[in-house]
Amino acid sequence: MWRRAAAAGRALRGMAGRAASPAPPVSPHGLCLRSPERAAAERAPRIYTRTGDSGFSSTFTGERRPKGDRIFEALGATDELSSAIGLAGEFSSEKGHTFVDQLHKSSRFETGTQTKHEGTAVTQVLPGQPVQCMLQDVGSNLATPLSSAREAHRKRTSFSEKPVLELEQWIDSYSEQLPPLRAFILPSGGRSSAALHFSRAVCRRAERCVVPLVQAGEADPNVAKYLNRLSDYLFVLARYAAMKEGKEEKIYIKPEP
Repeated sequence: MWRRAAAAGRALRGMAGRAASPAPPVSPHGLCLRSPERAAAERAPRIYTRTGDSGFSSTFTGERRPKGDRIFEALGATDELSSAIGLAGEFSSEKGHTFVDQLHKSSRFETGTQTKHEGTAVTQVLPGQPVQCMLQDVGSNLATPLSSAREAHRKRTSFSEKPVLELEQWIDSYSEQLPPLRAFILPSGGRSSAALHFSRAVCRRAERCVVPLVQAGEADPNVAKYLNRLSDYLFVLARYAAMKEGKEEKIYIKPEP
């Protein structure tokens, strides 16, 4: 037995000699130990860079600007908008609303919405890009100021009118299913609806941050159009969610003098 063990040991030593790199050290418990250098190499990259500690950050073109610059103000507002939509999407998903695919599904999709036509339920197919993904493209465009962007940067981050037209198609589809609007609506109608109203308000603020950049020629006009239409879409979705859940929409009542 010991001869077989010795032979096996010689074979293993021969294999180790032919190996491209030495085997890792082994602990008394038989576990492989990593050297500090190897452990450092395998460590996940840090989330922090320290490059913004001085109050400056970089645009996509590599230009350093103060964090208070209106470009970063607009980027922050669109980031908040995406977060608000994410929250509204989670509330809506819990209630089984199919429109959540339009908010944050992560790939190209087709979603069906039920409409009434001569007493029969008809499924409409509404292709398009999910809103949260489009907001990433909005951010890319905002982070590429046209005054300093090279042609390659402009092509990579251009924003077309197609997403605006997609939103209009969605708005028309849901609007046809809603009762007429006869009064000012207060944010209400259940958690899904209220969260969508909140997203709409954040969207309006993001639009106000973006418009000066468009007027200064630093961002694509289609970005402002998209945010303008997106707030309308979120308003319609808020009403639609309340209707589907059977929740009451609170309306403005003028106080008596």
